[in-house]
Amino acid sequence: MSILKAMYSGVSGLNAETGALGVVGDNVANTNTIGFKQSRAIFANVLGAAIGSNEPGSGVNMVRTQQIFAQGGLVNTGQSTDVALSGDGFFVVKGSVDGVQNSFYTRAGQFTLRNDGTLINADGLSVQGYQADLKGQLQTTTGDIKLSTAPIPPKATSSMKITANLDASATEPAAAWDPNNPSATSNLATSLTVYDSVGNAHVADVYFRKTASGDWDYHVLAKGNELAGGGTGNVEIAGGNFQFTSDGALQTITQSTPGNVSFAGATPNQAIALDFGKSIGAGGTGLEGITQYASTSSVSSQKQDGYASGALSGVKIDSDGTVNGVYTNGQTIAAGKLAVAKFQSNDGLGRAGHNLWVATRDSGEAAMGDAGSGGRASLVSGSLEQSNVDVTQQFVELISHQRAFQANSKTITTADQMLQELMSIKQ
Repeated sequence: MSILKAMYSGVSGLNAETGALGVVGDNVANTNTIGFKQSRAIFANVLGAAIGSNEPGSGVNMVRTQQIFAQGGLVNTGQSTDVALSGDGFFVVKGSVDGVQNSFYTRAGQFTLRNDGTLINADGLSVQGYQADLKGQLQTTTGDIKLSTAPIPPKATSSMKITANLDASATEPAAAWDPNNPSATSNLATSLTVYDSVGNAHVADVYFRKTASGDWDYHVLAKGNELAGGGTGNVEIAGGNFQFTSDGALQTITQSTPGNVSFAGATPNQAIALDFGKSIGAGGTGLEGITQYASTSSVSSQKQDGYASGALSGVKIDSDGTVNGVYTNGQTIAAGKLAVAKFQSNDGLGRAGHNLWVATRDSGEAAMGDAGSGGRASLVSGSLEQSNVDVTQQFVELISHQRAFQANSKTITTADQMLQELMSIKQ
């Protein structure tokens, strides 16, 4: 009877709209869930007879929910361990979720460091990537990314590089060079902190003294009481001479005092190479380091390559996915690189809760690779991907499903009234 069919169709509509309301409710509830992807209800009509007949249908079914993997907005957090995906792909994490040990996939890049140095997500699952060896070479297979929590050893300074201009119009100091009165017997001074083999810091003072037109001496001093055997005052540990061309380029460098130093308690005869740029006489331009122009004497840059021992103080993720350990001595060491997984069908991924998905037969196997390669998403460090739920759209959907629910309820009550009329005719 068509009246009963109408009633059953109304019931199917109530069931379908109830399911759809659940989908909308889940979307709205996860408006602020990082990396969340909204879903939508997929409806299909139900036939009441054989395929091809002209009989009225028997209602509707909510066939399934479909996830919408549209890009969510990116928000800058300033947190060095936060990273967002921009494009197609997923971070890979591994561990146990609700008793199931597996590899999982996520868009939520809220990472942190476990006390053993392993990079983990908010649920404590190990983030997967390509671990770097001691030489910085990346492995070809994926695994946990782990930073060494042991202190890194010190590195003795082996080179000092200074870029400066020496004023061509400067006047030669009247007094002879005096290492114990260097400021009064030189034209320009600078200082660098250098390190010995056990990581102790020492100040190396560098003085530049004009001796004639186009002719300068340099002197590198250390404190005598910091050297092996002790001593007082300043001790010259390196020195030499610059010759400049008439247009201010460095013609030649002559080193008169070798740059070997023996600090107390450290490896003796520590060699420190001095880099003032490549002179014309050595095949360079003479303009890369020390120059002599008629402008104020000044140092524009200086650096040295040593450092003290350091402890792990944090982690920083670069935009190419490189995971770096940050140490208290200012050094940054690459520990590995994040892997990004790509699937043939994101829609086929299975939801696992906790902002996670699992691979299924429908999704295909994960294809691992570097961010930005093979169509994979690029990374935005210091940011997170927000939920892609549009609350305004969800409110519209909510009203639409509510009205449809009311309409289906009306179908049932109307069919019931008609049945009551039929019953009364019989009476």
